[in-house]
Amino acid sequence: MNVKSIVIILGLGLWINPALLQLKAQVNPQVQTNGSKATNVVTAVPFLLIVPDARTGGMGDAGVASLPDVNALAVNPSKVAFLEKKYGVSASYSPWLNRLKADINLAYLSGYYKVSDQNTLAASLRYFSIGKVQLFDNNQQDLGFYSPNEFAVDFSFARRFGETFSLGTAVRYIRSNLSSGRFTSGLDSKAGNALAVDASAYLRKPTHFFGKDALLAFGLNLSNIGTKMSYSDAADKLFLPTNLKLGGASTFYLDEMNQITFALDFNKLLVPTQPVYDNDGKIVKGKDPNISVPAGIFGSFGDAPGGMTEELKEWSIGTGLEYTYNRQLALRCGYFYENPDKGDRRYFTLGGGFNYQSLQIDLAYMLAETKNSPLANTLRFSLTFSPQILEKNDKKK
Repeated sequence: MNVKSIVIILGLGLWINPALLQLKAQVNPQVQTNGSKATNVVTAVPFLLIVPDARTGGMGDAGVASLPDVNALAVNPSKVAFLEKKYGVSASYSPWLNRLKADINLAYLSGYYKVSDQNTLAASLRYFSIGKVQLFDNNQQDLGFYSPNEFAVDFSFARRFGETFSLGTAVRYIRSNLSSGRFTSGLDSKAGNALAVDASAYLRKPTHFFGKDALLAFGLNLSNIGTKMSYSDAADKLFLPTNLKLGGASTFYLDEMNQITFALDFNKLLVPTQPVYDNDGKIVKGKDPNISVPAGIFGSFGDAPGGMTEELKEWSIGTGLEYTYNRQLALRCGYFYENPDKGDRRYFTLGGGFNYQSLQIDLAYMLAETKNSPLANTLRFSLTFSPQILEKNDKKK
């Protein structure tokens, strides 16, 4: 039995149909596609939580309020309203979870176009390939090889209100093709499909600190608010990874050539926490997770079986620093923390970028804090084309 291949499938945090229930007792799915360990917050398509671009990745995945660029679509679509140039495009790539399986990868394309000074249209494509895996049914019969994949297509709109505030929204189509009907146990499996929206905001304020120009910013993004996803007409539907991301950033303009940015993000999944069941399948602690999407979002702040102590564990933190010289050379570092009981993603990041005329090349490297983490030594690459990569922010005197 190809255990590694089954782990990849089960590691998505979902069960395609009852044929996999027997495998649950044989294989412990320890890793999700976003790199976290198994947790009692269960969602479909966790690849949507992966930060795809190298600039944000080099800053500990903190980017909801950092200076805007074309890849802001992945963390806060409202920021693109403050980009100065007419258009921009970017491509990012990462060999993902290489320590677990060599051919998993994430690709990301994004672009924007300014319709007017206030309005910006944008689009992006996120593609996650799990590589080639060998599939088995519940009777250990070989179903052959298959290449599971997932993708999401976004269309975004952002509007700027004055010089300090913007709002943005994104409409997203998601398709998750993990089995293509090859699991059979009296039920037909199918690709999962879903629609989702994001709602985001960005507020910034030019100011002065110690005689230097500075820019303070706050960002918020509610992402993946949408329909549930199912892989069989008779199977339970799963929540999308609806996520709240909020945080702040401070950029200090040291002089005409040097600037430094500090960023801090907080994240929380807005989906039901799985309760504690007894041997008869009855809930003994926590709340029933079979509820509507709106009820799941609002209830996610108080449904943990362990009470408020457990609720606080469901918040993750990302923090990062970016130094830029002459808007051409950038050095970055950061740290991401997730509670060991809620995924245990803990890693340091390093990164850098170089801008030559209209091209920007960025690289990020991940150093996992936890032993044997599948995220260790993960690389992310981004190539951006824009008349100006990093925004030259207005400095109000």
